[in-house]
Amino acid sequence: MDSKFIVTYLFFCLSIFSSQSQTKEQFKQGKIVKFDIKEPIAPSASRITSKAIAKAKKINAHLILIHMNTYGGLVTDADSIRSSILASPIPVYVFIDNNAASAGALISIACDKIFMTPGANIGAATVVNQSGEAAPDKYQSYMRGQMRSTAEAQGKDTFKENGKVVIKYKRNPQIAQAMVDEDIEIKGISPKGEVITFTTQEAIKYGFCDGSFESINEMLKSEGFEDYKIQAVEKNTLDKLIGFLANPAFRSILILVILGGIYFELQTPGVGFPILAALIAAVLYFAPLYLDGLASNWEIALFFFGLIFMALEVFVIPGFGLAGVVGIVFMVSGLSLAMVQNVNFDFSLVGGEKLSGSVLMVLASFLVFILLLLLFGYKFFNSKMFNRIALTETLENSKVPENKPPKRSFINHVAETIIDLRPQGKVILEGQVYLAKSNINFIPARTKVKILGLEGPYLVVMELKDETA
Repeated sequence: MDSKFIVTYLFFCLSIFSSQSQTKEQFKQGKIVKFDIKEPIAPSASRITSKAIAKAKKINAHLILIHMNTYGGLVTDADSIRSSILASPIPVYVFIDNNAASAGALISIACDKIFMTPGANIGAATVVNQSGEAAPDKYQSYMRGQMRSTAEAQGKDTFKENGKVVIKYKRNPQIAQAMVDEDIEIKGISPKGEVITFTTQEAIKYGFCDGSFESINEMLKSEGFEDYKIQAVEKNTLDKLIGFLANPAFRSILILVILGGIYFELQTPGVGFPILAALIAAVLYFAPLYLDGLASNWEIALFFFGLIFMALEVFVIPGFGLAGVVGIVFMVSGLSLAMVQNVNFDFSLVGGEKLSGSVLMVLASFLVFILLLLLFGYKFFNSKMFNRIALTETLENSKVPENKPPKRSFINHVAETIIDLRPQGKVILEGQVYLAKSNINFIPARTKVKILGLEGPYLVVMELKDETA
């Protein structure tokens, strides 16, 4: 045999041995990036997955570890996480601490290895709406395909047995889709009429778990990690802020600010501060819902179209009519629908209870605003704070005394508007300023009006056509 060939061969073998030794040593001293999925799967889980994979690439980590305990969540976000895991050049392990149900099962099957604590469960991936009812079959079909293709992506072995080609998958695609569809029967594993949910030992037996351990440290040692460093990726300030803004109680407050800003701007048009507060509240209301995949573009547009119709009612075609009604309906619809999930106007994943609950929440906020206005509106409109914020007094009227309660004896008297009535505003009578509202139409500033009656803190007035200042 040629001596040159022998030397080359020995050098090649030595290189392989050296490379394997080095890899094993690096494996023992590996860097691990860990993050948790311990809540319903939503856009926040997708964001933290992307951050973890990016960090793992940056520090050349040897492993990405998911610590999971979830009953599932949004299919769209689970699919996003699944795709990120399958495309990751760094191995991804999942440690299931109690539950990996529904979307959690899909994410787990995408991982390179699955580990579970004793007593944990994986499976039950049927798509349900927000009321807990099974979604239409088109969603089930999509989920079946996702589960099947994800299991297939984990690889297979092809060999001959008794003269026939046999394909054995690492994770059986039929079992994966049987976690979704109760009509799929797998002999010896799942009877027809039941979706598959595996215990830890069952998952090990059928290839959906690579081992059972009490803790992550125990699992890592069994995988050869002896001197390792875990770097945890946690929610950042933005994630926490989004969670705070998405709180239903805070949403109700934002709705009150939106309504208050719009109402006060209509009382003192052109000022800017009230409508600015309303717009900021609207952004804070819709932003977390949009980032969480709930608010669609058309729902946000519906709300702002409502504002446009309200503006048309007040500034272009005064008098409460069709435009005002359409504006209110659009605003309520936009605020309500933004809180529930839908796909291209399809609300089958929502459920009637969730949809009606969101509408009732918005209507309740409207009702609270009206009650607050009735109880405290007069005092607020006559307060120094409102006059400073709203800047209702012009330079010409800056010396006019503050508002006073109207008297019934004012009926049939003639006053003069000091700002536009749209339909509310202010008039001056006998040297005093009073709140007023037009009986029907818009009345411009510096117009003579006749007092028809009283309505709470307001003088109800009509324009004197032939008498203008």
